[in-house]
Amino acid sequence: MNALIRMRLAGFLRTGRAVAPLLAGLITLGTLYGGGRAQPAEAYGVSAVVLFPVLAWQTKILLDVEPDVQRRLAQVTVGVARERLAGLLAAAVAALVTVAVALLFPWLVGGVSGPVDPGDRSIPVGLALGLWAHLLVVPAAVALGALASRASVGGAGYGVAVLALGAVGAVVLGLTGSVAPWLAPPIMAAARTTGGEAAALTVLGLSGWALAWSGAVVGGYLWRRRARG
Repeated sequence: MNALIRMRLAGFLRTGRAVAPLLAGLITLGTLYGGGRAQPAEAYGVSAVVLFPVLAWQTKILLDVEPDVQRRLAQVTVGVARERLAGLLAAAVAALVTVAVALLFPWLVGGVSGPVDPGDRSIPVGLALGLWAHLLVVPAAVALGALASRASVGGAGYGVAVLALGAVGAVVLGLTGSVAPWLAPPIMAAARTTGGEAAALTVLGLSGWALAWSGAVVGGYLWRRRARG
């Protein structure tokens, strides 16, 4: 299965498909940080939100690179379950690389402010919360991108619709006072948490919510794959 993961990542890179989501992410982050400096926790919270659709799109592109015939051959070679898991893991690796770039980017362009005094702990706390917010987004984005992939929905139009509904729904349903916040991953709630006092129970609760939501969407992806054969 490791060979299959490497092959999918190599195909994603060698075909140049990785360039579009990377550029989209850099342009989005450049626009975000171009407005002035902010505290790391606040900046990273917003960064995680805007990266969510980029990571989901990146996942869809990565999974769509492989031809259908080659995907079926992989199922025969390593088994159906391992073939599908390999795709999700390859997408997660690519997402983590993008997250690493997003965490480093604001320091390169001066988008975050440094400590006010030697005893200021806003930097390490902000880095920890920012890392958490971005890692919380990864499984949700991979799940949404997989659900929107060609192997799951078939036509490109359906995939775009799934991505758009998922990205917009995550923001709209995540707003304060939403009637059904559980229908969306807690990316907005995580952003609000990084901008205020982050209690340990809140962090654990949002992490569990994100994993549960991602698991449900991955279950839908696997069901669609099974239904389509």
